[in-house]
Amino acid sequence: MPGDPPAWSPAPAQAQAQAQAQAQAQAAALLEEAADLLVLHRDFAAAVEKCEAGCDSLAAGAGPGPGPESSAEVKCSLCVVGIQALAEMNRWREVLSWVLQYYHVPEHLPPKVLELCILLYSKVGEPQVMLEVGSSWLRDQTNKTLSEYGSLLELYLLQVLLPLGRFEGAEELVCGCDVLDSEQQLAFLGTIGESRCQWSQQEERRSAAEEQHDAATESVLGALSQKLLTMLKLLRRALRSMSSHFYLLPYKKMLFATFLLYLVVVRLDPASPTSLPFVYKLVQLFRQAWAAVLSPIHKPAIRE
Repeated sequence: MPGDPPAWSPAPAQAQAQAQAQAQAQAAALLEEAADLLVLHRDFAAAVEKCEAGCDSLAAGAGPGPGPESSAEVKCSLCVVGIQALAEMNRWREVLSWVLQYYHVPEHLPPKVLELCILLYSKVGEPQVMLEVGSSWLRDQTNKTLSEYGSLLELYLLQVLLPLGRFEGAEELVCGCDVLDSEQQLAFLGTIGESRCQWSQQEERRSAAEEQHDAATESVLGALSQKLLTMLKLLRRALRSMSSHFYLLPYKKMLFATFLLYLVVVRLDPASPTSLPFVYKLVQLFRQAWAAVLSPIHKPAIRE
């Protein structure tokens, strides 16, 4: 009615708090369902879907400022469950990009999420994936105030930098970290030095093994080449002997014998009765010509 006072409406801040509370409750319920799907039912694909729905719910209910601590914990737990489900499906290549779509930049990753990512990619033998992500997270000033910073720094050194042989980068990171005291820096530098020595020894053993393999390959190829050369020499001698033998035969008699053979086999029809006497005479002539060709007079002399 015109005279009635306006209906009461909550303040914008209160309405935003209610929306965040509802989103958090919905995300917590989805987190519980995702955990059940992961652990009890082993339905990893459905678990990932629940985690994605929970993260989307928190994003939709978030205000312009940072959300409450409880919402951040729920979001981190959703990502932890999602990482485990993706790893179970052997979709570990998607883990980092999947996580960053909810945190956008590496510096905002929660310590637990960063730890799981480092361990996962180290386990599958791809630590270089976390090289830039870990470096960006550790160099962020806000992250240096976290209690987990020291353990993550050690994990990053042992699982990413040192396996990749990035010793100079590791020393630079440790020496430039003002969070560590002198004793911690000396301990980390000692670990880096030991890893460098082991790396050098492995490189020397690898080089020695490669040299031995190359030497063995060369010896095998040399033996095969020597055998092939011997066979070629024998073949050349045989061809030379055959050529010298045929060179001593009279060419006219050889051509005549070849022509007679051509007449008998190709030009005449042996099944025809009229051709039998002629064929018989040609065969006799062929035998006489062949005997003359291979007579002892034309055989090559035997060299002593």
